[in-house]
Amino acid sequence: MAQLKVTQIKSKIGTKQNHRDSLRTLGLRKIRQSVVREDTPQNRGLIHTVRHLVEVEEVKS
Repeated sequence: MAQLKVTQIKSKIGTKQNHRDSLRTLGLRKIRQSVVREDTPQNRGLIHTVRHLVEVEEVKS
């Protein structure tokens, strides 16, 4: 299955609670931190919620 590399590029300070919760669920805690997640509809939904705070790249396995 395809994988996505998600990197937080902006601060979560001053954002809505659901944005902070989505970042925490993705496993992001600080700026420039990256995580690799599977490309599932659930993860795509989380990323879509915080698309203005993160950068997404496809990872070739």
